[in-house]
Order: sequence, then structure tokens, then C-alpha cells
Amino acid sequence: MAAVATCGTGAGSTGSMVAAGSKNNVTSFQRRGPRASGSDSSYSRLVSIAGTRPSVRNGQLLVSTGLPALDQLLGGGLAVGTVLLIEEDKYNIYSSLLFKYFLAEGIINGHTLLVASAKEDPADILQELPAPLLDDNVKKDFDEDACNHKTAESNIKMKIAWRYQLLPKMEAGPVSSSRFGHCYDASKKMPQELIEASKWHGFFFPEKSSSTLNIEPCSLTHGYIKLLQFIQNIIYEEGFDGSNPQKKQKNILRIGIQNLGSPLWGDDICCTENGNSHSLTKFLYVLRGLLRTSLSACMITMPTHLIQNKAIISRVTNLSDTVVGLESFIGSERETNPLYKDYHGLIHIRQIPRLNNLIYDVSDVKDLAFKLKRKLFTIERLHLPPDLSDTVSRSSKQDLAERSKLLGPGCGVMAGGKKHLDF
Repeated sequence: MAAVATCGTGAGSTGSMVAAGSKNNVTSFQRRGPRASGSDSSYSRLVSIAGTRPSVRNGQLLVSTGLPALDQLLGGGLAVGTVLLIEEDKYNIYSSLLFKYFLAEGIINGHTLLVASAKEDPADILQELPAPLLDDNVKKDFDEDACNHKTAESNIKMKIAWRYQLLPKMEAGPVSSSRFGHCYDASKKMPQELIEASKWHGFFFPEKSSSTLNIEPCSLTHGYIKLLQFIQNIIYEEGFDGSNPQKKQKNILRIGIQNLGSPLWGDDICCTENGNSHSLTKFLYVLRGLLRTSLSACMITMPTHLIQNKAIISRVTNLSDTVVGLESFIGSERETNPLYKDYHGLIHIRQIPRLNNLIYDVSDVKDLAFKLKRKLFTIERLHLPPDLSDTVSRSSKQDLAERSKLLGPGCGVMAGGKKHLDF
């Protein structure tokens, strides 16, 4: 009613309001501007965190996975408050490399690290992180690899099919250090001064399991309970949950968990077909609750190829936000197959998170392969050579035919499955 009475006053009062505004040379709209911007100060502080950027699709705050090509496939990067699950390859060679890229990216950007493992001491893992590449060195190495690749293909003159021409191009080249994400040299280790200057917390399960823990009986194993308590303490004690709004500088907590679900964590999910899946699924459920309300991002590597029960894998996938599978050619027929001589394995984007959307995001590229070059780990489209009778055997043609069905435009997530449907 007060607002109506003010609007209904005479012209004299209106003139006095205009005079007051002109006296200060500031309009009422301009006076409200600072207050409006002040209400969004928390959002501006989040965006100003080093090594982050807002997503152009849903406005979610993103961090880099340490691999620019993987960031592009995931919609720009790994969203803060989410879980990235890496399905390990059989010999755990390339998945551990992605794990180290994720941690190295955190050290370069000044993020706080939390490294958890039941196999290796976190201090030893940090000593094996790859060294960052300068922009000039990255461009030089990438140009040399691209030149060699073009020279090898120049001997075979063929016209690319129209469906490959219409596919969007992937960002496989170097990314400037001033932009989002960095490139790393897999043949060199990170300088010791960078590791010593970083802030990190280590959780080595063999050391933590020696202490006594008085808890109520539940379905979680001892290792999972200790790890959840450790993560919760770091989040709340160091202010990653936003409990201390007066803190001047906000930061990101990068959580890396290695070989989750393996027997080293006290879990029997990989030992028997009817293992206790409640422990692992409950751990992921509680972990997601901690991440959703904190400035943290988590990468988990899991030996899913050892889990015999497919229903458990489906539950683990549903409890993860992003799922990426690695299929290495080591020990398989494709290692000696001339069709795949330019690649070291396949990469499958199983799931992309649904953030502020009603449906899941779908990657534009389905047929993906990875290659570990001299220094760089790259993700490329799977381009198979032409079918030449002199170089391709009958078994290779049959393998190509089966692979083309599994790697079709609509069946990218079934790249590692069988020809029949599993119910």
C-alpha cells in the first residue's frame, strides 16, 4: 500500500525525487547497480578460481581433466561436484596415466590434492607425475607428429567418405597455458620444486587400517569408512564446503582414488560373482553427497573388467556422473592386426553427466581411439585404412566387419560388448 500511495502523490513530490536524483548525478537504476552486483559476488569468486571456467552449456563450474581432448569430449571439462569414473584397461597402464594427468593439472593450477590408494603410497604417486610442456615445445612436438602422420598417409590416395567429412573436428593440438587445460610430457617427471610447493593430502590404506575405529555395524568395509571420514574431514576443516564465506581465496579440492573396488580395499566384489555390492554402491552414494555441496572434483579408477556381475557395473555407472572406459590392445588380437597399427586402444564415453538438463548429453564423436606418442597421449577418431587384399587378411576383414557394427553411430557405448544382447 505504501508503494501505491507514493505513486499517487502529486507532481510536486515527483519533481523533488527527480531533483534529488539529478543533484547526485546518479539515477535510481544506477544506485541499485552495485547492490545487484554485490549479490552475485559469490558467483564471481567461483569463476575467478585458477584453473576453472563456467560451462557454456549449463553454467556449471568446470575444471580440466589434464587432457584437453578428453575435456572436449566431456562437454568442456569435468564439472565441480561430480565424479569421473575411469574403467581401467586390463594391465592398468593407460588408466594410471590419465590419473596422473588429473593430479598434475591440479598442481599446475595450485589446487589442493587428495590422493587415496591401497596399492601405492600417495607420495610415490606424486613423484611419478608427468612434467608440463611449454607452449613452444608442445607445438613443436605436435607439428612433428602431424607431419609424420601426413607423410605416412601421402602414399595412399583415397577419398574420405562423406560421413567422415561431416564429423566435427576434435581439438587434438596443444592448448596455451593461458587457456583452460595444459599438455604434459609423459617421458619426463614433474620438477620437485613444483611438488614441494603444492598442498596435498595422502590416504594410504595399509597405514590407515592399523588404527582402531569404533563405529556402528554397517554394510561399508573398513577401508571405505576410513576414506569417507578422511575426505569429509578435509572438506569441512579446510573450508571447501563453503562454511567460511569470509575466506578471501577459494580453491578446488581434487580427489583422486586409485583402484577402487579391488581386493586391496577389502572388497570382494571382484572375487566372486555375487560379491557384496552394497559396500561399493553405498560408498559412491555417500561420496556424491559430499561432492555436491563442496568445491571438489573426483576421479576414480576402477578395474571393472574384473567384476563378473554386469548388474553391479550398471549400478556403479548410475552412481557415477561421468564414465569413460579404456580398452587397450595389449594382449589382444588387435595388437598385431594391421588395421589398428596406428593406435594403442579404444576409448569409450559411457556416460556424460546430466547437469541442469532433462536429458543426458551425448558426445558428437563415437569412434574414438587413443595413442601414446613419443611424449603426448592423444585421442583421435578411429580411421581404418582402405581394404587392400595384399595387406588385410580374411580374419582382419571379419574383425573389421564386427567392429563396424559395434562402433556404429548409434552403438558407441557397446564397443566392448558382444554381438548378442545381454539381459
